[in-house]
Amino acid sequence: MSGGSIRRRIALGLAVLTASGMFSLASSGTAEAAAVCSGRKARTLAFATGEVDVYRSNGYLCAMTVPKRQGGHQWMSVSVRARGGRPVVDGGNYTKRAGPVTVHTGRRQVWIKGTVGRESVSSGWIRL
Repeated sequence: MSGGSIRRRIALGLAVLTASGMFSLASSGTAEAAAVCSGRKARTLAFATGEVDVYRSNGYLCAMTVPKRQGGHQWMSVSVRARGGRPVVDGGNYTKRAGPVTVHTGRRQVWIKGTVGRESVSSGWIRL
């Protein structure tokens, strides 16, 4: 290979990396949530002050609580419990979201809870 063709390949590679970086910076809020939890969105549990987004991938379940109004610190929590197991919980004063919490569920039923401020949601035993 001559020096010119090597420089052209390097320039092309840098252009592709730059373009992919620009696309990743222009992501939306849903893309951010998808980056936090991998897999497909299985369910959304909505309530007065927020929602719990649930994602499923290869026998694992990932959940996070997102407030309707982001901004200042407020109490948020998310909990996922697979039947026969202990709940995995994340809670505290957050600005954007509580979680993600990930649990191996296999084909078991799960119980999902989410809280933002004084309002909460509880799914009961469900199969996703």
